[in-house]
Amino acid sequence: MLGEIARVYLRHSTIRKDGKTHTYWRLVRSVRRGRRVVQETVAHLGELDAEGRARARSLALRVTGGTEQQELFEQRAHGDEKVAVQLDRIRVERLRRFGDVWLGWTLWRALGLDAFCEAHMAEGREQVPWSTMAAILVIARLCEPSSELHIAEDWYRRTALEDLLGVAVERVNDDRLYRALDQLLVHKRALQVHLVKRLGELFALDYDLLLYDVTSTYFEGQAKGNALAQRGHSRDHRADCKQVCIGWWSRARAVRWAMGCSRAIAPMSRLWKRSWRRWRRAMGERSACG
Repeated sequence: MLGEIARVYLRHSTIRKDGKTHTYWRLVRSVRRGRRVVQETVAHLGELDAEGRARARSLALRVTGGTEQQELFEQRAHGDEKVAVQLDRIRVERLRRFGDVWLGWTLWRALGLDAFCEAHMAEGREQVPWSTMAAILVIARLCEPSSELHIAEDWYRRTALEDLLGVAVERVNDDRLYRALDQLLVHKRALQVHLVKRLGELFALDYDLLLYDVTSTYFEGQAKGNALAQRGHSRDHRADCKQVCIGWWSRARAVRWAMGCSRAIAPMSRLWKRSWRRWRRAMGERSACG
C-alpha cells in the first residue's frame, strides 16, 4: 500500500469495571490517509500485565537473537515525512513472498536447527549443503505444506528464500529434496532430543510427556459374555454391533490401559489427565521431602 508507514507498536486502553481496573493491549500500526496519520488496529491482545510484556520481550530477544525493538512498545516522535512519487512510473516486478519464509528462517535458527544440521549432516560433493536443503523442506512445511515436486517447481521460486539462503532456483529440484530427507532421517532420534532440549531452554519449561489414545472394536455376534460390550456411536460405522472402547496411556516409566463402552471415551481421557496431574504433584512433594 502506498503511503503506509512501516511502524508497528503496542497501545493500551484502561477500563474500570466492577471496581477493578483492566488494561487491554492492542497491536497497531500507523497508516497515512491523505494528510492524516491514523492508528489502525492489527490485533487485539487482551490484558497483558508488565510481567507478561517482559516475558514476551525476553522471548522475542531469545528467538530473534537481536536487539530490542523499542518501537514495538512506544511510538517514537517523528516529523511529517513526505515523499513525492510519480505513480505512472511505478511498477512491480518479480513479486515474491517474504514475511512467512523470513519468520520460518528465524525460527529455524532460534531452534538451533542450522547448527544441528551442519554438525550432523556431513558435507560431501553436493553443490548445496544438506543443512540448507533441510531448512528449505522445513520452512516449506511450515508455510505451505505440499509435495517435494510442488516445492521445486512452484513454491520455492515464489518466495524470497533464494535471497535469504543464497540458493538459486535451478538448484532446488525434487531429487535433491528427496535425498535431503534421506540424509535427515538417520538423525531422527538425535533431532528429537535436540528439539526437546531447545524447547526447554527457550521457554524455561518443566514438563513430562503424556501420550494417550482410544480405539474401539466391535463384535459380530450378541457378545453376551462381555458385560462391557454395548451399542453406541461407532467409529467403524457398525452401529448394528456391540462394541468396546480400549484406552491406552503412557509416560516415560509407566503404561496403563482401560476398557469400556463408547460413552466412556471422554471420561477415560479426563481420568488419565487427572491421574497424570496427581502423579506430578506426588513427585513434587516427594522431591520436597527429600
